[in-house]
Amino acid sequence: MNTRAYAAARATLSVSDKLLEINWGFVLLITVIAAIGCAMLYSIAGSSFQPWSAHQIVLFLIGLGLLVVAALVDIRRWMSLAYPAYAIALLLIIATAVAGHVGLGAQRWIQLGPLQLQPSELMKISLVLALARYLHGLSVEDVSRPVKLAVPLLMIAVPAALVLMEPNLGTATIIVADGCSLLFLAGLSWWWIASALGGVAVAAPVAMHFAPIAGHFLHGYQMRRVMTFLNPASDALGAGWNISQAEITMGSGGLMGKGFEQGSQSRLNFLPEKETDFIFTTLGEEFGFVGTIGLLLLFAVVIGYGVRIAMASRSQFGRLLAMGLTLNFFFYIMINASMVMGLIPVVGIPMPLLSYGGTAMLSVMFGFGLLMSVHVHRHVEIPRTSGSLL
Repeated sequence: MNTRAYAAARATLSVSDKLLEINWGFVLLITVIAAIGCAMLYSIAGSSFQPWSAHQIVLFLIGLGLLVVAALVDIRRWMSLAYPAYAIALLLIIATAVAGHVGLGAQRWIQLGPLQLQPSELMKISLVLALARYLHGLSVEDVSRPVKLAVPLLMIAVPAALVLMEPNLGTATIIVADGCSLLFLAGLSWWWIASALGGVAVAAPVAMHFAPIAGHFLHGYQMRRVMTFLNPASDALGAGWNISQAEITMGSGGLMGKGFEQGSQSRLNFLPEKETDFIFTTLGEEFGFVGTIGLLLLFAVVIGYGVRIAMASRSQFGRLLAMGLTLNFFFYIMINASMVMGLIPVVGIPMPLLSYGGTAMLSVMFGFGLLMSVHVHRHVEIPRTSGSLL
């Protein structure tokens, strides 16, 4: 059997064959990471499964089912659903801006019957899907042409601007990073990249020089976070409380940590948002430098799996989708870890699989399901002409 015939045969697998094709080692790996998150929620709650850990376990099991279902769906079906998924996510973001639920000073959630969704989390996955489909239909030369480039830039800018208005700077940053990364992977000219980086390099110091003017465009708490990042000691009991306590919590763990269920900073409620944005610091307090490095190594293996899956795909859509989802996961980790260690301003991004939260957990698990779909259908070939809007 020649290579093309073999690929065609592998592209028509039965459901049982697809189940066997799922990388169960990868599934076990993310289960281990999620179990670490549930254990930290149990510890934070004072050695109790309530109010967070039990719910998180249920969410993960639902997400696990979602992963398997998504993995079994043919990658060509996901390609056909890419634009509708993007449109639905965009409509939900618009609906959130109009009639969303306000919490902690931000309008990020929308109530759909018994479900409370954060559409910006869904947009991260939908944007990767839609851009992978669009870029699949373009040659390397087409990606850098202004007429062709305008479409993906608009697809990135519109949801990013709407999410920024919620306000949600962290998620807007990830949306832009996801989109720009896919453009780079699709072959965007270095001229465009260098121009964009140069513009940012020039704009950043100018923006800081005119900080009072920038304050008219940023919400008050966002401006305080930026200024606190530059000088955390300026208001350690006020705007700098979160990052000061996070650094104390992380540093108090030392090399080996205080031990499981021995984290005083979180148990005594000195650490803010301990079950969501700052859960990584609790891990550092209880398991120390060794524990945090161990977790980051597990994350690195997940990312390595994602890159390997992308490289094995025979279709451009599959490669871009797998790399986009892997980078989305990486940006979650990078921004959260940098934030809690004081390397960047606090922006409110959860640590994937660890932080408590429904929409974030399910969207991450769905993203892994799409990644598994790329893996299961890695031998499927998709004509390049079917991916373009134009």
